[in-house]
Amino acid sequence: MKPTFLRSRLLLTLIVASTLTPALVQAQTRDLSTSGALLDRIAAVVNDGIVLNSELDEQTEEVVGRLRQQNTELPARNVLRRQVLERLVVEEIQMQRANKLGIQVSDEMLNGALDDVARRNSMSFADLPKTLESQGIDYRTYRDDVRRQMTLQLLRQRDVIGRINISPRELDQALARQAKGPDQNGEYNVSHILISVPVTATPEQIQAREARAREVYDKAKRGEEFAQLAVTYSESTTNIEGGSLGWRKGSQLPSIVSEQIAKMKAGDISDPIRTPSGFHLFRLNDVRGSVQQAVVSQVHARHILIRTTELEDDQTVQQKLATIRERIVKGGEDFAAIAAVTSNDTGSGADGGDLGWSGPGSFVPEFEKQLDALKENEISQPFRTQYGWHIVQLLGRRVHDATQDKIRQQVYAQLRESKAEEETELWLRRLRDEAFVEYRM
Repeated sequence: MKPTFLRSRLLLTLIVASTLTPALVQAQTRDLSTSGALLDRIAAVVNDGIVLNSELDEQTEEVVGRLRQQNTELPARNVLRRQVLERLVVEEIQMQRANKLGIQVSDEMLNGALDDVARRNSMSFADLPKTLESQGIDYRTYRDDVRRQMTLQLLRQRDVIGRINISPRELDQALARQAKGPDQNGEYNVSHILISVPVTATPEQIQAREARAREVYDKAKRGEEFAQLAVTYSESTTNIEGGSLGWRKGSQLPSIVSEQIAKMKAGDISDPIRTPSGFHLFRLNDVRGSVQQAVVSQVHARHILIRTTELEDDQTVQQKLATIRERIVKGGEDFAAIAAVTSNDTGSGADGGDLGWSGPGSFVPEFEKQLDALKENEISQPFRTQYGWHIVQLLGRRVHDATQDKIRQQVYAQLRESKAEEETELWLRRLRDEAFVEYRM
């Protein structure tokens, strides 16, 4: 079976340069039309950029095909095109902001992502273009699309994810609620509808949006297809996918719905839930999985890291660490004291190089290989990793029940993901409100 490559959308290779102003593009299009050679039309003007009708047509056909594969009844064509066009407009706004901030995806980063795609489809990076071509996908266009999506991810990381903070008190409160919530290791298939509320909404507008959310909820309770209602009414970024959030572990569910999910069974729909971004409806489609105890082997280690400089090359640094090791092993000097004044690892240096108890995958492979070969209290010979030169001492090994640690990590991830979804919706709305958009459909 041939691997299948999913694309959010393919980018059109334009004859008209993107740096041209919308007015000039329109003038050129109009001039070409008089000679019977119309190339494209403008679907929307977005600040100094445009969304072309060909892009809208292409994306709409992809969405129609996807919805048909899911056996979802299609909404009216004009409704679907409006939803798709709005998504393209918001994406164009984000790309403009990324360009303004100088966010770029290098060829090295892009090739790394494509190599990962190839490996997950059991092929080499070199075979990727031919495989895509066999499926009717232009490789250059595929690269452009992946680069675009990676750029949007980097922008979201900068503007949203990087600014999210979880306080210790928030985490403790969430852990207390977790006992009442869904199984953190169970998996839940959830769909979502958002009826958005403007940030500056009046009480009357809020009331009207709540009434719309209640109307959609009533339709869903009467048995109307939730996915079709999402495509028709939802203002979330998942609307075109029928509101599907896919399979998520309990730890990855938005906190605004986790307590409701714990009380729901497959097929249930939540009452409208109010948040700063609007009114949300959730449908629990299916449940699977169970809690697993997390028992792991851990090591306790400490190290000294020294990086090379213009004045000290690899050989010099390696010899320096060998001398330090000799002083500790034969001279009885204190490892922690030397690490505190010598190690270039600012994170552990102040603690005498102590790395604490760590499980598998905590360190780079070269570091773990050294630890695996050590006996308790033994100090390694100097070795090199991507971070510099190290000596490491194994302080102990243990088998540890990390279930509670894992739960804490999962709840932290849940809080972060929940905040990210809500903040992303608000961030996108702010970008949209601040942009100049003129529809020409």
